[in-house]
Amino acid sequence: MLAAVKLEIVAAFEAALAATTDIAAADMPVIALERPKVAAHGDLACNVALQLAKKLKKNPRELALTVTAALLAQPNGVIEAAEVAGPGFINLRIRAAAKQGVVRDVLHTGARFGHAASGSAGRVLVEFVSANPTGPLHVGHGRQGVLGDALSSLFEACGHTVTREFYYNDAGVQIANLALSVQARCRGFKPGHAQWPEAAYNGDYIADIATDFVARVPVKAADVEAMPSGDADDLESIRKFAVAYLRHEQDIDLRIFGVRFDNYYLESSLYSDGKVEETVAALKAAGKTYEDGGALWLRSTDYGDDKDRVMKKSDGSYTYFVPDVAYHVAKWRRGFARVVNVQGSDHHGTIARVRAGLQAANLGVPEGYPDYLLHKMVTVMKGGEEVKLSKRAGSYVTLRDLIEMSGGGAGEAERARGRDAVRFFLISRKADTEFVFDVDLALKNTDENPVHYVQYAHARICSVLRAWDTHWHDRLQTLSRSDLVPLTHERELALAQKLAEFPEAIQAACRDLAPHDLTFYVRDLAAAFHALYNERELRVLSAPIEVKMARLALYAATAQVIRNTLALLGVSAPEQM
Repeated sequence: MLAAVKLEIVAAFEAALAATTDIAAADMPVIALERPKVAAHGDLACNVALQLAKKLKKNPRELALTVTAALLAQPNGVIEAAEVAGPGFINLRIRAAAKQGVVRDVLHTGARFGHAASGSAGRVLVEFVSANPTGPLHVGHGRQGVLGDALSSLFEACGHTVTREFYYNDAGVQIANLALSVQARCRGFKPGHAQWPEAAYNGDYIADIATDFVARVPVKAADVEAMPSGDADDLESIRKFAVAYLRHEQDIDLRIFGVRFDNYYLESSLYSDGKVEETVAALKAAGKTYEDGGALWLRSTDYGDDKDRVMKKSDGSYTYFVPDVAYHVAKWRRGFARVVNVQGSDHHGTIARVRAGLQAANLGVPEGYPDYLLHKMVTVMKGGEEVKLSKRAGSYVTLRDLIEMSGGGAGEAERARGRDAVRFFLISRKADTEFVFDVDLALKNTDENPVHYVQYAHARICSVLRAWDTHWHDRLQTLSRSDLVPLTHERELALAQKLAEFPEAIQAACRDLAPHDLTFYVRDLAAAFHALYNERELRVLSAPIEVKMARLALYAATAQVIRNTLALLGVSAPEQM
């Protein structure tokens, strides 16, 4: 239901309560309007009588009857009927004209329908993917990528200014093992050879890096570039080149996947810029550390952690959560009052430690900072069997593999189809549930495939609009001026009501960090359209001119909202299929 319609209904309830009770305006409760679970019960339901009955010492059903009578006594152009159900619920039926109005709103607003004004809300930083450059991106990175990207788009749609950030480490044990792996390949060794490092990476991509290093092929990623020396004994040059090479490969995969970043942040910079030492000094100054057994500890139990945590080991090195705390201090000092980290569920244990460190530092960071959206594993199935390995990666299915499998090939068109399928599928379930990705289902051109089902609704609409006018894109304003009164069939009004839910669906998905809810919304929208389309009595082009134009307007508005929803998910809306 459009916000303006709901506001009018809320105002009507407030007037009815003022007329029938002695509640002061300052004590007026929040009037909550919800969709009834059973459509036959009406368009909206309100439980305000149940809320107030105890306070007013009245029977809730009797109070509901009194409020309903006062509600219907008011002149309004929105409420058609109201009735009391059960112990005191008030069910409302909305006038057809109030439902029809959304069609004109959608056509006038276009791609901005459902969106708040840009910059009308605060700054938000969303950190996601954040994969260390030690190998190709895997399917877990893909799930994280689409979650973070869609969540960023949701924040933007709600008026926030969003920074998409990628955080990674270009030093440390993993990167040292990467450099040694490439060095071994440069020297002609392969996995299984006596000289092959025990902790080496075994995928074929290591040989590719070594070949380009020896050939002195320069590489440039979005945030780093390297010119290799070609000398197999130059381990530092190998390290820099391998990091840049794999960052470049990540860029390619992310571009294919339709994911972009505004900023890249190096963990090593936290040390080189002194941010780790500054954070440790702040914790010491706050009196939240102590020494024991030659190690420096954080009193994290003061902030809800199950035990105190070692910050600095007896050998002088920091534990892994210390740079995490320093990184989030940096986020706060960069002016990001709202931060969301999209990470795998294996990071669950770090949440309490990072938040404890931020509170202990006494820098004004609010409790509960940052927010986290954690996701679980992805299992890939094809032909009824689990796909476990990639020849290129050596030990897991890469994101590029999944895109190409789901699109039927490595060509541009196949990758585009695969990208749509992978993005829609990976975001179609709540993040904290494990996901089984069925490649065979992704390849089906049937209603069983959810992304095909939604895209086909859009293509169907475009086919009808093309049959009306091949230049229909230029005539949307003509449609927006159509008389919508002929839209009276229950399926037409149900579809219009579904369109009106879109702005609230965006707000709710953003508020709850639940981008998966948009996939449910757009599937329901597609279902409402398909049901209308399949009604023979609701044909468009053969209808009388007034009815035809009204239905074309409804079709065009539906196509626009499907496009808007899919755009937030990073999925295309083809006009022909």
